[in-house]
Amino acid sequence: MGALVTPVARPQGLYDREAEWERLVAFIDDPRPGPAIGVVTGPRGHGKSFLLKALARATGGFYFSGQEAAQAETLRALAERYARHAGLARAPEWTGWRDALLTLAVSGRGPAALVVIDGFPEVVRQSPGLPATINEVCHQLDDSPGSTSRLRLLLCGSTTPVMSRLLSAADRWVDQVVEVAPLDFRQARELWAIQDLVLALRVHAVVGGSAAFRFDPAGDRPPAGFADFDRWIQERVLSPRLPLFWKAGHILDGVPDSWDVASCHSTVAALAAGRTTPGEIAGFLDRPATDVPHILSHLEARGLVHGEPDAFQPGLIHYRITEPLLAFDHAVIRPHRPELVDADVTEIDEIWRQARAVFERDVAGPHFARICREWAVRYAPAELFGDAPESALSGSLPHTGGEPASIDVVVRGEQGRRPGPLLSIGLVSWSHPMDTPHLERLRDHRAHLAALGEDTGRTRFVCYSAAGFSPGLRQAEVNGDVLLVSPEQLYGDGPWPYTAEEGGRP
Repeated sequence: MGALVTPVARPQGLYDREAEWERLVAFIDDPRPGPAIGVVTGPRGHGKSFLLKALARATGGFYFSGQEAAQAETLRALAERYARHAGLARAPEWTGWRDALLTLAVSGRGPAALVVIDGFPEVVRQSPGLPATINEVCHQLDDSPGSTSRLRLLLCGSTTPVMSRLLSAADRWVDQVVEVAPLDFRQARELWAIQDLVLALRVHAVVGGSAAFRFDPAGDRPPAGFADFDRWIQERVLSPRLPLFWKAGHILDGVPDSWDVASCHSTVAALAAGRTTPGEIAGFLDRPATDVPHILSHLEARGLVHGEPDAFQPGLIHYRITEPLLAFDHAVIRPHRPELVDADVTEIDEIWRQARAVFERDVAGPHFARICREWAVRYAPAELFGDAPESALSGSLPHTGGEPASIDVVVRGEQGRRPGPLLSIGLVSWSHPMDTPHLERLRDHRAHLAALGEDTGRTRFVCYSAAGFSPGLRQAEVNGDVLLVSPEQLYGDGPWPYTAEEGGRP
């Protein structure tokens, strides 16, 4: 893309997304002649549509959001929307997408014609030839003698197989790809303006990094403090009169009719209950193990689950739910949905009282462990592990006759194709303070791994806890035996008590 010609001010109401905004404005304002195609994608509910509507308003562009409808209805809606945009007395009558695109290509009010088609997967479902037609029209505009069209076409859609296929061919005919990712746990805390760090972790375990939930009824009265979390859950999340109660269920209910939606829901329920491997999920569903990969592949293609290899057994894949609200829904709301639908305030209070332990064990605890792994790779001080981490995964220890054991955070360094050296192994505790027995477990694990041939010469012990550490464990940190990571370190709010130069790190 060329140099920016006309900088466009970023709307004040748009939280974060500075980089995405700048890339999109540069895409529109590229002075080179001819059409250009951009793709905007990412998980559902993370502000793609809000971003593109703001962009169209700021640049005089045309925005259209498609939905599930026959092609003829979609083209009529598009024509009516265009007529209002262009100030026409009557809507044009297009016979197909080619006519529509040729008209939209000269619709710009500025130096370029910005056209946004949102909900692209829904449109393509009824117009499967649309991507080819877009390519054909762009070639026609590019090759026409004397053509002055500077069409800037943005195709937007949530993570789906349609968008995946579009991206797989992006190097051939797409000029710009912008992914609108969820806000991470630090950005989400700033968005919700939560001071209590453990409360911020709890809220993130429910609604994740979606800015949309901050500006719907769930964000009207966010928890004012740690003691206010239960009130917020009961009033804003578990109330069937508010949209958040139904949101997660609709994510899965929108899958194509040819799919077994019930099996998708049950697979997500299995993941929410801690069954992370295909074998464990098959046992939960009471179905043959050969059925599960197909379901997981379908959910993964839609960005709803993600598979990661085990740190010690690469052939073993652990799956997790990528959208926290989906995990919360299937662990807490879905088992009680029939009672909650017509429950009064007192009944909702009782249901939440019963479900609170499930939330802490199956939702908040695993979510905290994932945040610890994310922190180890993205935010941990550069010198903390003695080398740049390549990955942070959970690991199942190979066992020889004893009880199987797992390590919550396994940090490896870079090593080409082979597994890198173990920079760190760590345990995570969400609800209970950690004590010296946790350090002893880490020592045993390291000895076991060394006997298996792992490179443990630089392995450092880390304890991650949201509930605090015992005096004995804190003294062990002073002695250089272990590193303690609390929410203050995760969020960057607290100084490290010792530095590597002082010899205070294991």
